[in-house]
Amino acid sequence: MSDQKRSALAPFGKPFAVAGGVLALVAAMLPWVTFSLNDGNWPDKSTLQFFDAPFGLTGFRWHMLLLGIFILVAAFAPIPSRGRVIRALGWGTVSVSFINGAYITSKGGGLGAITAVDGAFAFGSIVGLVAGVLAILAGYGIGLEPVGEWKFKISTPVAYLVLLVSFAGVLYAVAAMLTTGGVGTSNPYAGAIFLSFLGFAGGVLGALSGVGYIRWLSKLSEDHRVFSVIVLAACALLLPFTDAGNEYWMTVAANIGIYAATAIGLNIVVGLAGLLDLGYVAFMGIGALVAANFSGAAAAYFDFTLPFPVAAVIAAIVAGIFGAVVGSPTLRVRGDYLAIVTLAFGEIFTRSAQNNIAGFTNGSNAIPGIPPLSLFGAEFNKQFSIGAVKLPAGVLYYVLIVLLVAATMAVFANLKFSRIGRAWIAIREDEDAARAMGIKTGQAKILAFLIGAMLAGLAGAVFAHKNGTVSYESFKFLESVTLLAAVILGGMGSIPGAVLGAALLFVLPEKLRDFEEYRLMIFGLALILIMRFRPQGLIPDRHRRAELADEDVGGAAVDEVHASSKEAKA
Repeated sequence: MSDQKRSALAPFGKPFAVAGGVLALVAAMLPWVTFSLNDGNWPDKSTLQFFDAPFGLTGFRWHMLLLGIFILVAAFAPIPSRGRVIRALGWGTVSVSFINGAYITSKGGGLGAITAVDGAFAFGSIVGLVAGVLAILAGYGIGLEPVGEWKFKISTPVAYLVLLVSFAGVLYAVAAMLTTGGVGTSNPYAGAIFLSFLGFAGGVLGALSGVGYIRWLSKLSEDHRVFSVIVLAACALLLPFTDAGNEYWMTVAANIGIYAATAIGLNIVVGLAGLLDLGYVAFMGIGALVAANFSGAAAAYFDFTLPFPVAAVIAAIVAGIFGAVVGSPTLRVRGDYLAIVTLAFGEIFTRSAQNNIAGFTNGSNAIPGIPPLSLFGAEFNKQFSIGAVKLPAGVLYYVLIVLLVAATMAVFANLKFSRIGRAWIAIREDEDAARAMGIKTGQAKILAFLIGAMLAGLAGAVFAHKNGTVSYESFKFLESVTLLAAVILGGMGSIPGAVLGAALLFVLPEKLRDFEEYRLMIFGLALILIMRFRPQGLIPDRHRRAELADEDVGGAAVDEVHASSKEAKA
């Protein structure tokens, strides 16, 4: 927004913020639908016919109330970057109002359903939309100052407490995201309610980022890295004890973990070394096939069974050997030509597995009947009890995969900040300059392929036993594209970025399933918007942030830093 428009809005900044906050509170207590839709009443008692508790707020009405309170607090509290905070909360308010109102209208209610019909009135979404627009304008009127910077230091015990509370909040948010709207077709409006929750969460997250809390928390977790990793692992292991602790979400979470571990391996090849690999899922398939043939399944190639840890190690080694073989062409080709080579390898693997070359893959019949893992007599695919607490089936697989992801993250982190990791980054930035500086680029690139393939092979071994069957259908080109999208979406070279990218690519399609034929279109549109406004990824590393987002190592926009320094000098 130009300085002229901002100055025109400046006198109205605080009044608009107050009006937006008050209207958001009013919208939360108004009915949102004038009549019951064909598929049933709109959730959270927001349909006028059942609007008997305006103050008994739940769901998206509760979220609207919180947004209104946050906007009013931000309007009067002495907080840094007030304009950014109010603007983010305004966008959250607009999202909640627009998503609910648009879905009610398109579901057959028409505009009368969200305004007035036959003497019945329900203006909740309209009032909420006006509140959000006023808050956004207020943010611009107040001014978009640089992201707040918290420079004070706290003692170690207090830092531990802050990290515990913050990561517990993350656990709660993840559980709420998974359970919002219900599962599958149990709620015909599940998709809209889920998107509404995302709008609320995005607004709150944007406000926390604007005030500087996210940047401060990131630095705090970096200063206490070991404690942060332990707490994050504990939070992940506590997910089965939340509302998301059912068999459905444990299965989805386990699949996310497998692909997250594989994406971390791909991040070594693409994110660190800058080598575009379009056939990476083949290494996961190799690991899965090796583990399946040592599993004792009826269709396995070998007649003997190896313990899973031994089979997993062999699977990783075999996948690593193939990775080194595929990486060898990098000595002579790079860029688009390398992408074609890796694409060809992925297709060779798929066709070989389909035609049962050497009898290892069982062709189109796959390798079914792979026995589930067990530990001390407890099968991983069965229910598990801890005292009086009964955990859902598959929870032990989830625990195993959490440990697998933690191990791959540790490998990636140590490699990234090691000498070889810095060599990979140098090759990614400029291979010729890296070679001129004495880096043995050929060996480094082959090593990247080898280590990345080993991590994928290890994930494939877990995949084989968890799914109980291995087929070439699970390792086609589209899966490689999905993994690459997860890496780019989350942030190339970023450890948590790969995990978040894989999670989004699996959770969003599941939660948007009730949109039927529009599901993939909405999913694709979301990816396009994220790449448009966050080309560096959702959680980028410092190099990508500086390269693609014009931000410094702390995450502040370079233009804003320069503007602030000029004002300070003036």
